Amino acid sequence: MDDSIRIKAHHFVDIVRDCGAGARTFEPHPYGHLVHVVAERVAADPDVLLVMELGADAICEPCVHNIGGLCDDTIDTSNRPKAPTSKREYNLLIDERWCERLELKEGDRLTARQFCRRLIDLPGDFSAIYPEEPGDDTAARERDVRTGAAQLLRQPS
Repeated sequence: MDDSIRIKAHHFVDIVRDCGAGARTFEPHPYGHLVHVVAERVAADPDVLLVMELGADAICEPCVHNIGGLCDDTIDTSNRPKAPTSKREYNLLIDERWCERLELKEGDRLTARQFCRRLIDLPGDFSAIYPEEPGDDTAARERDVRTGAAQLLRQPS
């Protein structure tokens, strides 16, 4: 049995960011997605195998906005007018940027620990990944991602 987790790069980065921002537990979301389940698995086992996904991943599967494998949700772009209003389009754009920056492609397999090592070793800042976001938001995201990745790396194997 394959216990790997199919995951979008930005979903993993967001989980790491939330940990770095102080999240100790993750709660179910009204949309029904599985961020809380995946986050708890990663926290419990940083050596869990991740499989990079650009489409609907393990988090998306039960989400009310996952319609036939495609997200139908929209995003508020009032603070980021250059971002697409389609969450699917925006998330794909972010995932493609993360994959390019981390030298990953769909189907690549690595552990959560290995992914965190890439985040820690990532040169430069996150502004090229999130150019649509306000600079202060991107700086805070980067700080929390690097903090969360360092925390996960300190967990025993």
